[in-house]
Amino acid sequence: MHPHKILTCFLLLLSSNVFSQKNAAFPKTFENILIAKAAKGDAFGPCEPSIVVNPKNPQNVAAGAILDHYYWSNDGGRTWEKGKITSKTSGVYGDPVLLADWNGNIYYSHLSNPDGKGWSSDKLLDRIVIQKSTDGGKTYDDGSWCGLRHPKDQDKPWLCADPTSGALACTWTEFDKYNSRDQEKDHSRILFSQSVDGGKSWSEAINISQMEGNCLDDDDTPEGAVPAYGPNGEIYAAWSYDEKIWFDRSTDGGKTWLDKDIVAAEQPGGWNVEISGLNRTNVMPVLVCDLSDSPSRGTLYLCWGDQRNGENDTDIFLAKSTDGGNTWSKPKRVNNDRKGRQQFLPWMAIDQVTGHLHIVFYDRRHYTDDRTDVYVASSLDGGKTFKNMKVSAKSFTPVTQVFFGDYNHISAHNGVVRPIWTRLDQGALSVWTALMDYGKR
Repeated sequence: MHPHKILTCFLLLLSSNVFSQKNAAFPKTFENILIAKAAKGDAFGPCEPSIVVNPKNPQNVAAGAILDHYYWSNDGGRTWEKGKITSKTSGVYGDPVLLADWNGNIYYSHLSNPDGKGWSSDKLLDRIVIQKSTDGGKTYDDGSWCGLRHPKDQDKPWLCADPTSGALACTWTEFDKYNSRDQEKDHSRILFSQSVDGGKSWSEAINISQMEGNCLDDDDTPEGAVPAYGPNGEIYAAWSYDEKIWFDRSTDGGKTWLDKDIVAAEQPGGWNVEISGLNRTNVMPVLVCDLSDSPSRGTLYLCWGDQRNGENDTDIFLAKSTDGGNTWSKPKRVNNDRKGRQQFLPWMAIDQVTGHLHIVFYDRRHYTDDRTDVYVASSLDGGKTFKNMKVSAKSFTPVTQVFFGDYNHISAHNGVVRPIWTRLDQGALSVWTALMDYGKR
């Protein structure tokens, strides 16, 4: 055969394979796996779940839920074991945040309850606690902490890890006094701390937000701070406040930050929106940076929800920056349904092997009542286009009397994608994942 014909046949075959792989990457249905359900008498059923796929061993998946639940799986999330996390030094009081570093360690961050007395003690929420597991989430140490600035209150943390240096970053909201209505005296702000020794110790917390808010845990409180490392050790952070998404950056290991925070996007309706059937609903931002070897390496992606299209049409949006956060693209609507339906509680993950984006959210596109599904929108082209997929096998209907938590979560590594969400059945909460495996490199 002539060499040109051989080359042409090869290219056609390659093109066909790429096309078929891309289309085969999205199955029509996904197997749902029950991770845990509320035990009889639970004051707080499992909710606010967090999940991580271990990059050292993607068959190892770890998860957590409020107030003190943790779970681990060694078969990719098909079967789970469980435990309750304890810290003799700092106590445990919810807001679970799991992180898997690049060496395979699992970190479980949460709020503090050092006296074990909950709201009856003024030491509740006095620090952010980070506990470490070196066995895939089966056991955790007693933990370290950051932000111990009593009597101020520390809330809503998030973590990230630098693949090069191994450093860990944490951002969160500090309240002078949680739920105080004295707006002259008490304020809130975004804090940052970093660990450079594998979570053994943390730097002194510093304020990275120029504007302070109130202490009412509402739209006029800066909240939902999420950190992300860049490919050259940059540290980024984004949060919600005053119906805007704010962005900050450090290029010297967190010592100094921008003189003026950048408005990355408007957020009409704020981060605390009204959704029928829920007693409160957050649509706070999620920030990730592409650290893969994809063509989008170094790109920052920001995902959030807002009500720019109306109170009965909450949508999920994505913006991106290719210049370190100085400028941001026009927000792109991620959900592709018709107008007038609700999408809420989004979370985003980036697969740092493939560069693919995956966003999980609750969705009511198929209903005119409060029935709710779970969708994942995936992008294989750097956020240019998204494929919306219903991943929940069964819809559910939330009720305002049952607290659903402030977030769901999703994790991805080399084509192994694991969303996690809360469901309500016959008055009992449960936590679920879906087995999504595609697009491996």
